[in-house]
Amino acid sequence: MNRSRSAELFETAKTYFPGGVNSPVRAFRSVGGTPLFIKQGDGAYLTDEDNNTFIDFCLSWGPLILGHNNTRIREKVWETINRGTSFGAPTALENELADLILTNNRFLEKIRFVSSGTEAVMSAIRLARGYTGRDKILKFEGCYHGHVDSLLVKAGSGLVTFGNSSSAGVPKGLVNDTLVVPLNRIDLVKQAFEEYPDQIAAVIIEPIPANNGLLQVSKEFLFCLGCIARKNGALLIFDEVISGFRVGFEGAAGLYNIAPDIITYGKIIGGGFPVGAYGASREIMSRVSPDGDVYQAGTLSGNPVAMSAGIAALSECLKPGFYEQLDDKTRRFTEKIEAHSQSRNYPFRIFRIGSIFWLAFTRADIRAAEEIDPAGMDKFKVLHAFLLERGVYFGPSGYEVGFVSAAHSETDLDTAAAAICDGLDLVYGQ
Repeated sequence: MNRSRSAELFETAKTYFPGGVNSPVRAFRSVGGTPLFIKQGDGAYLTDEDNNTFIDFCLSWGPLILGHNNTRIREKVWETINRGTSFGAPTALENELADLILTNNRFLEKIRFVSSGTEAVMSAIRLARGYTGRDKILKFEGCYHGHVDSLLVKAGSGLVTFGNSSSAGVPKGLVNDTLVVPLNRIDLVKQAFEEYPDQIAAVIIEPIPANNGLLQVSKEFLFCLGCIARKNGALLIFDEVISGFRVGFEGAAGLYNIAPDIITYGKIIGGGFPVGAYGASREIMSRVSPDGDVYQAGTLSGNPVAMSAGIAALSECLKPGFYEQLDDKTRRFTEKIEAHSQSRNYPFRIFRIGSIFWLAFTRADIRAAEEIDPAGMDKFKVLHAFLLERGVYFGPSGYEVGFVSAAHSETDLDTAAAAICDGLDLVYGQ
């Protein structure tokens, strides 16, 4: 496969950007080789600058639930652009997207649009602290919540610990109020509240942890989190930047029928444009400025072009049978690969929730990030390179999940499944 143009562009990019990229995982360091520079996308396909075409399962890391260059989104966006691109003032499009979401979500009464998932989480944390008058946040090892300073932490040496910064440039003082607990340990959540009574403002979790593999969290665990938090005067925050509008219109909250106090969104909500949001009850959201004393603002919040893309995308998601069809095609796709793996007794399985899936080089259940065998990343590296040669694109990290879109046809999925099966034969020496 010719990648000379991508290689040339990457060398130039390294003179402009740290590592040649504007987001670290894009540098291909986990899988080796030169990052692909993408020229265009259509439906389920990407085309790079060397005119190689790939069936795409990264989908811009999740937002493109309708696939690339969706006609309805494109038409709605152009209609809006023809009237202007940014005003820094309210537009009717903000009302339209908010109504679309709130009318079809049992768990929210008011919402605030921002420009990214990270910004949504940052704002939700500030809101929880302002509402409760407390400072400490409890998060879980293996859950990622964007590059928010106070949440960019890893566990310390104990079971219930203050977090240690996982990035240079984050002052110790900013993570001193962050507690980190292993996933699926409700006993340690209780212990945290006992050790720090009346100090924890919120418990934040990805209800479908999908940033470090696709980790298994039970409905019972999530339900207990809400009960413990409320019993102790804290809030439960669901970070649904990935799962929101992906596993159902109401996200994981709807899938599990659990009502968190605050929900954060990103990715799909913007239809391929930079949009995030956080929402809650009227009472909690009344604390957000200008109604309340929790300040948050953004020049491009509610940008009309991004709002129009979100309206078009979510309108499609609301069509009858949309999620059922997406779930069904993803199930059939993953079952074909797993059947091949099982027939050859490979230590391999696919974890799946809705149209999110993760390739894991193990037969074990994975319920925590530390249970992921790093040796599996070497196998993924081999598989990733093989699949690129066969015209199948995954995100360049074995810790990242894959996605199926409405644009993937059965032929696309059959072709990709066959390539993955052949790739597994190579990985396992068959």
